[in-house]
Amino acid sequence: MRWLATSAPDVVCLQELKSVQGDFPVDAIRKVGYHAVWKGERSWNGVAILARKREPILIRDVLPGNIDDEQSRYIEAAVDGIAVASIYLPNGNPQPGPKFDYKLEWFDRLVDHAAKLLAQDAPAVLAGDYNVVPTDFDIYATRSYKDNALLQPAPRAAYAKLLAAGWTDALRTFHPDDPMFTFWSYLRNWWPRDAGLRLDHLLLSPAIASRLKAAGVDRDVRGEPEASDHAPSWIELKSRRRGTPTRKRRSAVRAT
Repeated sequence: MRWLATSAPDVVCLQELKSVQGDFPVDAIRKVGYHAVWKGERSWNGVAILARKREPILIRDVLPGNIDDEQSRYIEAAVDGIAVASIYLPNGNPQPGPKFDYKLEWFDRLVDHAAKLLAQDAPAVLAGDYNVVPTDFDIYATRSYKDNALLQPAPRAAYAKLLAAGWTDALRTFHPDDPMFTFWSYLRNWWPRDAGLRLDHLLLSPAIASRLKAAGVDRDVRGEPEASDHAPSWIELKSRRRGTPTRKRRSAVRAT
């Protein structure tokens, strides 16, 4: 709530709500000027999209392609003519194993759905915790992570496939020479040592990529008491009206 008050983003994507559908704090969010759509899940997962002073129009709250998948990891809504998706991709650890297989299956479905969005020439933003470190440049060190699902060739290839299809990695576009970490574990003093990973990504479709004005990570939020181990990642888009900027920000928040 403090971050919403100080940053006042137009759109916010949340992951890992860790609450059932009826426990989402929608009343408190409305009091500070936001409307929301969300998909909760008991104990784990959960995704939401908030919009300031406007109603997000729910498009879907499940990733297509597997009718048996009941985990709450994807929600998509229209906000001001933009299709915005909040994504919480499976972690996949330990690997190899069923959790890693599920990660790859889920990622394949995301690639397929993203291709359909591109085919519609829709302005779209795929924002969230992808649980993939795209390259070794996106992590403070790799030796201790050689067996981690976040760095394996298959999920990295799936992420690269999204970029090859035409999606723009907003953070890397604006910061080609900075690791731009978004996650610091609470283990082994990772935050004080700046031992981070870039797990959170905002991908823009070609129909909206030309409007990208700025992108960044609100690192200071990670240092606040009882903060999430993810820091809010954000983008700023040029408005279609009278040249004034419209902000589209994203936050990955761990409920406690």
